[in-house]
Amino acid sequence: MAKEAEAAGPLHPRDSFALEGMEAPAAAMAEARERGRLHHAWLLTGPEGVGKASFAYRAARWLLGARPDPAHGPLGTSPEDTVARLVASQSHPDLMVLEREADKKVIPVDEARRLSEFFSKAPGIAPYRVAIIDAADDLNVNAANAVLKTLEEPPPRGVLFLVSHSPGRLLATIRSRCRRLAFRPWPQARLEAFIVERLGLDSESAQRLAVMAKGAPGRALLLHAADALTLDAAAGALLARLPGADEAGLVALADGFRGGDGMARFTLLMERLADRVHAAAIGEGMAGAGGPALDAWARTWSRLETLPAEVEALNLDRADAFWSALAELRQAARARPFPLS
Repeated sequence: MAKEAEAAGPLHPRDSFALEGMEAPAAAMAEARERGRLHHAWLLTGPEGVGKASFAYRAARWLLGARPDPAHGPLGTSPEDTVARLVASQSHPDLMVLEREADKKVIPVDEARRLSEFFSKAPGIAPYRVAIIDAADDLNVNAANAVLKTLEEPPPRGVLFLVSHSPGRLLATIRSRCRRLAFRPWPQARLEAFIVERLGLDSESAQRLAVMAKGAPGRALLLHAADALTLDAAAGALLARLPGADEAGLVALADGFRGGDGMARFTLLMERLADRVHAAAIGEGMAGAGGPALDAWARTWSRLETLPAEVEALNLDRADAFWSALAELRQAARARPFPLS
């Protein structure tokens, strides 16, 4: 992940220059080029937030001929170089980026078809033409088939990077035509140290945020910017009071789901509730506990997991959905109080 990340959240991947946790993929790519075996398509896999897109832009600058800068690690280039500036301003003629628009759910086929035209031309000012799909998971069926057509006819001096958080959902024919680079989640201790260094949090808060981020430093920064620690504390307090409740606090929570950021807050609170319920249920299951009461908690966990997607897809009222989820939590707690002990 980028050392330039600020407390408010991570930089866009195209603006990330520092290297952390990407040494092995960088070495693999550098070796492939040195041996004349640079593959035309690279599938970058791993959990969201571990730096796959940042690596794609790093490799793109390197392939496009930006001035090397060893201070930024393997494949590192100077942020002041003309190539790097063109990439940062999204104006390099030999770089194409496909990504889902903020108000869309998928990358449409018309966008994917641009790849074929892009790679049909020779590089203009660089050694290669480079395209990045961030993320390939967002391609709709027709768009995925359009990308496959490009992969079946690999362009000379063309390199395509496909970022994927869930490669198993991609077409098998796409996966088979790419060389895979795997990006692993960070160990807990390393991520905690990263959070302390970048965000200045105390060790307890860093530990809580690291658990939420599940090994992904980029996700840790996003969670912090979204006030996840506060929502996690609210989720813990809500569960601890069940089946009772702090009614005023609940009303304040529900009011927070309105407005432009309301969906993000609702989704994050449901996630924090679901994670806490899941962890407690797993602990009890491993301890040999079970029965109808634990089954009720398992059903409630499943409901919390799926509710945000349902609310967004059907444009349901988020406050109403919250009160509905709370009713299910209360019912489960009457059968067996949380934390299920």
